[in-house]
Amino acid sequence: MNTRKSQLDVQGMSCANCSGTVGGALEALDGVEEATVDFATDEGTVEYDPEATSLAEIYAAIDESGYSAVRSSASIGITDMTCSNCAETNEQALEDVPGVISAEVNYATDEAAVEYNPVETSREHLYDAIEAAGYSPVRDDGSGESERDQRDAARDEEIRKQFRLTLFGAALSIPLLAFLVEKFLLGGGALPETAFGVELGWVEFALATPVQAVLGWPFYKNSYKALVKNRSANMDVLIALGSSTAYLYSVVVLLGLLAGGLYFDTAALILVFITLGNYLEARSKGQAGEALQELLEMEADAATVVDAEGNEQEVPLDEVAVGDHMKIRPGEKIPTDGVVVAGSSAVDESMVTGESVPVEKGEGDEVVGSTINENGVLTVEATKVGSDTALQQIVQTVKEAQSRQPEIQNLADRISSYFVPIVIANALLWGVVWYAFPEALAGFVGSLPLWGLVAGGPTVVGGTVSVFEFAVVVFASAVLIACPCALGLATPAATMVGTSIGAQTGVLFKGGDVLERAKDVDTVVFDKTGTLTEGEMELTDVVALDGAPTAADGADPEAAADGGARLEERPNAESDTQPGVDENDVLRVAASAESGSEHPLARAIVDGAEERGIDLTDPTDFENVPGEGIRATIDGEDVLVGNRKLMRENGIDPDPAAEELERLETEGKTAMCVARVPAGTETGELLGLVADADTVKESATEAVAALYDRSLEAHMITGDNERTAEAVAEQVGIDPANVRAGVLPEDKADAVDEIQTGGKRAMMVGDGVNDAPALATAYVGTAIGSGTDVAIEAADVTLMRDDPLDVVKAIRISDGTLRKIKQNLFWALGYNTAMIPLASLGLLQPVLAAAAMAFSSVSVLTNSLLFRRYTPDHDYRLFGR
Repeated sequence: MNTRKSQLDVQGMSCANCSGTVGGALEALDGVEEATVDFATDEGTVEYDPEATSLAEIYAAIDESGYSAVRSSASIGITDMTCSNCAETNEQALEDVPGVISAEVNYATDEAAVEYNPVETSREHLYDAIEAAGYSPVRDDGSGESERDQRDAARDEEIRKQFRLTLFGAALSIPLLAFLVEKFLLGGGALPETAFGVELGWVEFALATPVQAVLGWPFYKNSYKALVKNRSANMDVLIALGSSTAYLYSVVVLLGLLAGGLYFDTAALILVFITLGNYLEARSKGQAGEALQELLEMEADAATVVDAEGNEQEVPLDEVAVGDHMKIRPGEKIPTDGVVVAGSSAVDESMVTGESVPVEKGEGDEVVGSTINENGVLTVEATKVGSDTALQQIVQTVKEAQSRQPEIQNLADRISSYFVPIVIANALLWGVVWYAFPEALAGFVGSLPLWGLVAGGPTVVGGTVSVFEFAVVVFASAVLIACPCALGLATPAATMVGTSIGAQTGVLFKGGDVLERAKDVDTVVFDKTGTLTEGEMELTDVVALDGAPTAADGADPEAAADGGARLEERPNAESDTQPGVDENDVLRVAASAESGSEHPLARAIVDGAEERGIDLTDPTDFENVPGEGIRATIDGEDVLVGNRKLMRENGIDPDPAAEELERLETEGKTAMCVARVPAGTETGELLGLVADADTVKESATEAVAALYDRSLEAHMITGDNERTAEAVAEQVGIDPANVRAGVLPEDKADAVDEIQTGGKRAMMVGDGVNDAPALATAYVGTAIGSGTDVAIEAADVTLMRDDPLDVVKAIRISDGTLRKIKQNLFWALGYNTAMIPLASLGLLQPVLAAAAMAFSSVSVLTNSLLFRRYTPDHDYRLFGR
């Protein structure tokens, strides 16, 4: 048994028990012979059988034990892949490098995404593995340019190279067209036998040989590497077989060793058409990735940094550090992510959110790098720079999404892995069958409602070429017509465009697999606060029990219409309340207690009290009771602010407030009981109520309606009470039967699981830390972009805007992309299914077969590029935008 030993740097250990936990998790894996973890050095050593387990499984085991092993990632450009089999070869070569955790190679983007253990391997080892497999990685050339710039330069050079080769081959092959036309259309005899005293056969040889040497060399070299070094067959093998068969057969005939016709024209034109196809394909790949390039080009080149004395200095963008103050004048790009510390202006954030209306920004507001300052002068403190900025994170997310292919790609990969050997075997079979039974096959083909055989068929059935020559033609055509490229490009090309459309409209998919899953969602589950509502709570009501409620200052006076006038509008208001307790007292107690909380409901109460000028007391003790409220100590008295459950658990009867609670909750407000337990007593008293209200987002109703139009279900989960939840649901159009209210944060994931019971596929949409488990549990987790980093990390899809309508856009983009993938696969499979039999039956001339092969992959790329015109404001239509 061959074992492999890996060194790991383990993070997060704080004691010897931690190292024991990690070691135990590793030794529990099948295939691990020995695992030692040293807490003192934060290092681990694992000896394992790579046939039984993988480094990826070892890393996963460490993660699941609650710790992490250091890993690095690299994106490497590869310039000379010609088909999906090449991508598979590179992928296998990278995975065989000790220390590589995972490797994915994308033929459509010409990139390898590699995750590896930096203790064991490095970029140089990865470069070496690619070169050993016979391909060319884009190495750092020491020019100081970014990796992306070097990769783009390499792609541009490849495009220019293919263009030069095409022109060279075309210049020599155009004269050969005369021979092709004379042979297959005019039946021969139209051209003289000599030119300037030289036999025309040698003229053909002189024109075709440089084409073979220059255009053919890359295919012959790659074929040798594929067959000899990598033990696999790729598209280069098919091209080399077809072209060399025609060329060598012609040389043998020219030397008089065999009777027959010359096919130098065919050999040369095959290579010209294939090279032209490679040129068009390289151009199309570049166009498919233009969306990301355009995003990167939106970055500012420099920033105006202001020091403590107010001096301004323009510095390159990469010299800006966190904490620097930058001045942005009207019309300038905001250099990095930051917070406005002075000034106000409208900022165009369309490049991030897709929203064309500028957003007003003032002191304390966050701004995103590369967005455009419209009118005022802003001073911004940099909070994120370099690769941490939103723009760079968007680009990285899209690149990762393009490297993670949908499951449907597995079908194409399985077909491609057997495709070339089957094609070669098929070509050999039909070549032999035509040589052995020409009359029978010619009779069968003649009975079909199709055109005639190439060159009229073999001479034995009245044709113009010998049986052996016709068998060679069939072999060459059957080899050349097959196109694994189209299959290999069908999925990644459409995925690349789909993820780019998402990035341009503020919808980020974490992978092609997520892009595929989103269309299968049949239920969308919304968190209420911050998702369907603005998440900006406002104090609306304060009620002193046994008295009438008062609308909070700044709230609509009509909101208190059923409960009486505002406090200041009711003379002698205190006479009908608890002795010595009025609404201001209730608010002072509630706000003082809530001042220790950062919850939006709490902040609204505190802000409401401060707006009234009420002096608050800092709590000496504070406890958050999840899903119920808070408990605090104010001036030696215990204070409770929360729902009915919190009151009852502390021996306080909320029933005296039942009527007011019901009224407020029916109005869609979140009502909270306020109670206190006086010092020296065990019996608490209910002082009154405070109520906050949130505003439903303008597009929430439209989003829910659009989901129903797609025959999807809409659900809502909230920790709020049932009446408030149903009031919000009614406003946005969600069936009250699909509302789950009073759900504790830790129970949201269970609620999603319950919804998914019976085979439903749910998309959970949320924004808070407490939504993260539910996002991870859902079939597709979707985080609102303004949400917490924890929620975004747990999500499969991130919406850059606070717009629930973008949920529908995400589903539309997924559906459109999968439709485009299926179009591509239908074309690729249909092309090969139809054309290979035609070539095998002797109905296609090799040059036409090569041309069809070259343009089949170009057609798939072109079809994918047409998808770039789609905007997800409506469902994708098969033959439209």
